Amino acid sequence: MKQILILVSLIAVFSSCSRQKNSQQLKPIFLEQLKNTHTDQNWFAPTKIAIEGLSAAQANWKDSTQNHSIAELVSHLSFWNGMNLRAFKGEDMAGFEVDNEITFKKYTDEEWKELVMRLDSIQTQWELLTESATDEQLKEWNSEILNMTAHTAYHTGQIVYIRKQKGWWDKK
Repeated sequence: MKQILILVSLIAVFSSCSRQKNSQQLKPIFLEQLKNTHTDQNWFAPTKIAIEGLSAAQANWKDSTQNHSIAELVSHLSFWNGMNLRAFKGEDMAGFEVDNEITFKKYTDEEWKELVMRLDSIQTQWELLTESATDEQLKEWNSEILNMTAHTAYHTGQIVYIRKQKGWWDKK
């Protein structure tokens, strides 16, 4: 009986260590993905590079199809990443109406500059909050954070595609 109790105790200790290690491994992965989609150029362009140097006129350009403009894509990312950020912070989301269509509009020069700064701020806040997040928060939000970074990378790819199509992409 004593041996079984020792064995069960050892299994519990090792299991606890394993869960703690797995939890501690989440933070660097999330931070890497958040930074890769924001500022760090790895094997794809981050949003900061994808939208830098664009005028409002360029950002508002649309082809003759139902495709979105760069400004609409940036607005869409700002809206959804911002909404997730508010929820992650624990802000009251009751009464918040989700209307994806409001994210698609034309922007003036000043509005475009503000939008670019807003997305940058949201992405920076995500990085800072993830850095200081508890293991429990990261466990609860792991799927949402990874989905959000995939969503950001997808739309950033669309932005780069439009820029290349129009000759607005510096091959660096």
